[in-house]
Amino acid sequence: MNTIIVPTDFSPAALNALNYAADMAIEINADIHLLHIYQVPIAIIDAPLVLVSVDELKEGAEQQLASLKQGLEHVTSGKIKISTEAILGDPIDELQKVCERVHPFAVVMGSLGHSSLERSLFGSTTLSAIRHITYPVIAVPIGKEYSPGIKKAGLAADLRAVAQTTPFEAIQKFIQKFNAELHVLNVAYKETQSQEEKDKELLVMKNALKDLNPQFHFIENSDVEQGIEDFAVNNNLDLIIAIPKKHKLLDGIFKKSSTRQLIYESSLPVMCIHEEM
Repeated sequence: MNTIIVPTDFSPAALNALNYAADMAIEINADIHLLHIYQVPIAIIDAPLVLVSVDELKEGAEQQLASLKQGLEHVTSGKIKISTEAILGDPIDELQKVCERVHPFAVVMGSLGHSSLERSLFGSTTLSAIRHITYPVIAVPIGKEYSPGIKKAGLAADLRAVAQTTPFEAIQKFIQKFNAELHVLNVAYKETQSQEEKDKELLVMKNALKDLNPQFHFIENSDVEQGIEDFAVNNNLDLIIAIPKKHKLLDGIFKKSSTRQLIYESSLPVMCIHEEM
């Protein structure tokens, strides 16, 4: 059975992601594992002071999770199995442990708001998950509904070291699950590759994805993220797939020209899948 893990902090962004995940779960016959990871708040004074007991935090979290579960069961008419879990600890460390135990189809989280406050409160956890969680993470913008589902997906590809850095198996599994169209998007700006190198990498990509019959698009834009976003909107894509490559993105993820910016600004869900190990 497929399972979709939905971390929540009970915010509007997280609730929107839960609704998105629930509709996805119905389509692919998956379970929902609703997860809240909490930490003990400490007052910073002369001596650290615990503001709330661990037992109180756990009880409060479980009550909120139970309420969310009840509401979701009602709106989905009991069509999906929903489990809940409240855990004390570091959000990313604990999320990775849960993933290793559950082996989810995907982790679905609320993406970042446009205000600096929204980005700092909820956005940092989503970005950390994208950076560290080794399972697919789908970031869903506030207001984005699942309907009509994932019919057309775009894969952001830089056509460099394709065989070593592209998780072809995970991409193929995902696209086939939804019987979706795959559009491979390469945004060129200040090209440093020779045409021969680019053709070689393109051939590797085409051979690896041939069972999906992908369409290839070459976009010229000085802003890579904006080029991808514009194409996605103009061509009615339902989701963008990005690969936060370790050699390139881990050091640059908090800079403008990175997946971070794509997640911040995109009006579409963005799924990040790490390169194959």
